[in-house]
Amino acid sequence: MHPISLYILIFAVLLDLLLGDPRWLPHPVVGIGRLIGALERLLRRAVRNELLGGRLLLVVTVGATCVIAFLLLKGVYALSPFLGCAMAAVLSWTCLAARSLHGESKLVADRLAASDLADAREYLAHIVGRDTEDLTEPEIWRALVETVAENTSDGVIAPLFYLMIGGPVLGLAYKAVNTLDSMVGYKNERYLRFGRASARFDDLANWLPARLTGLLIGVVAPLIGFSGGSSFRIMFRDSGNHSSPNSGIPEAAAAGALGVQLGGTNRYFGKPVAKPTIGDPLSELSLASYRGAIRLMYGSTGLMLAGWGALIVVIHL
Repeated sequence: MHPISLYILIFAVLLDLLLGDPRWLPHPVVGIGRLIGALERLLRRAVRNELLGGRLLLVVTVGATCVIAFLLLKGVYALSPFLGCAMAAVLSWTCLAARSLHGESKLVADRLAASDLADAREYLAHIVGRDTEDLTEPEIWRALVETVAENTSDGVIAPLFYLMIGGPVLGLAYKAVNTLDSMVGYKNERYLRFGRASARFDDLANWLPARLTGLLIGVVAPLIGFSGGSSFRIMFRDSGNHSSPNSGIPEAAAAGALGVQLGGTNRYFGKPVAKPTIGDPLSELSLASYRGAIRLMYGSTGLMLAGWGALIVVIHL
């Protein structure tokens, strides 16, 4: 990465931290979602083989995202290098979700801290896939820590990684893959075959970033008052307890750092699903656990930027 690209990336991170995802800004993910919906309807009518239709959906969605982003950047850079850099920063900003993850999870934490269990459950339903209607207070804190840890990888470190190695075009390609998985990557009757390619490609795209996130959490933990040794120990011991090949890595790293136990039984569409536990219950899940997970997220982000910046300096010496 050229040094100027590092400055663009740092500016994008600052925009995310300051502004999050303002509603007035047209977000590329909204457009990607609409494209996926339109393509799904078209491909289901035109292609009988659901596996083939799902593969075409993946290729066309990611390909169209890359082409549009590339042409937009090329056109704006042709008008003005300054405007091109600004556009690159804005597009990179839209790939990041640290501020929105913090904000949406804080709505739940604030209601729970105020003993408003009903509102906490309602807000939580917007950011997790499990049933929330009957969750107890400890179960809500567990859900918050799990989603912050998982999305530290999916929503922050993974897009940063792809922005670093491929700029806004690759960053948006990753967001397209992520959006595909969230829309069609379900293991139910409707999407088991049609969404298989998207789900598997999302697993592939997140394989390295998830492990990088676990490493970053383990390294940054002792710098911000948590246990780095326990983070690595639990990550190696329990990360395989998660059904996802990737999500267990950051969740286990965070559980070890915070000294809490994650996992266990959740309900999905009214049916209980028992999952192995991750971590040891050395501390109760609480507001402190949630705040710790947020600190790990920001600490990991800062450490990744610092490490990448140092590498760029060394390369250009």
